[in-house]
Amino acid sequence: MASILSYFYADGKFWMTSAAHRKRVPAIRRDPRVALVITSTGMEMGGSRTVTYKGTARVLDDLETKKWFYRALAERLYEKFGENRVKEFAMMLDSPDRIVIEVTPGLRVGYDGTKMGAATTKSREAGILKVD
Repeated sequence: MASILSYFYADGKFWMTSAAHRKRVPAIRRDPRVALVITSTGMEMGGSRTVTYKGTARVLDDLETKKWFYRALAERLYEKFGENRVKEFAMMLDSPDRIVIEVTPGLRVGYDGTKMGAATTKSREAGILKVD
């Protein structure tokens, strides 16, 4: 199962949030092994690049974690719009069904599609790649 979530990285871990009733939450509680894929789509470097982390996740729902997490995520996503937007988003996150997901990364696998494209062009030009 795959889901798109906003995240931030702090203290060697990835942090994200979800509503507790989403299927991913009981799945993580049942088996904490996860894969996290970060794509370059929409970033200044352009698309065609990803990094995948395999790791373990924990579902957290204590008030202390939620308090700092909501503020930290709101700052990451809305700081450029000003303090009021940060406070507004943090307040919106603070809902009864919300949990925090902490992912401790393990194996890292990178992919750069621009390198594959360049290698394909080079092979084509060298006559190695031919279509009959």
